[in-house]
Amino acid sequence: MRVVKKKTVVEYFAKHPDAKVALEDWYEKAANAKWGNFADLRRTFGSADNVGGKRIVFNIKGNDYRLVAIVLYRIGMIYVRFIGTHSEYSRLSKEQIVNI
Repeated sequence: MRVVKKKTVVEYFAKHPDAKVALEDWYEKAANAKWGNFADLRRTFGSADNVGGKRIVFNIKGNDYRLVAIVLYRIGMIYVRFIGTHSEYSRLSKEQIVNI
């Protein structure tokens, strides 16, 4: 899969160094994946949730952080839309998450 906005990931762990190893691991796995559907993605990231609007929520660093991405399986693209702490994510409404 091609991950769009790696810069977003790098900038986030530059500000939150405790997330660096986990975000680099997520990036490596996602960039090397060949997912055809959500079931394929779940084989790589078992705790990922499909929240609608093609958005997938990934738990990062034992759920300390959340990453929301649009995953387009057919064209092999992942668009990183949000990275934040679990509490920052929890303050978002479902509508906000789907529109990120």
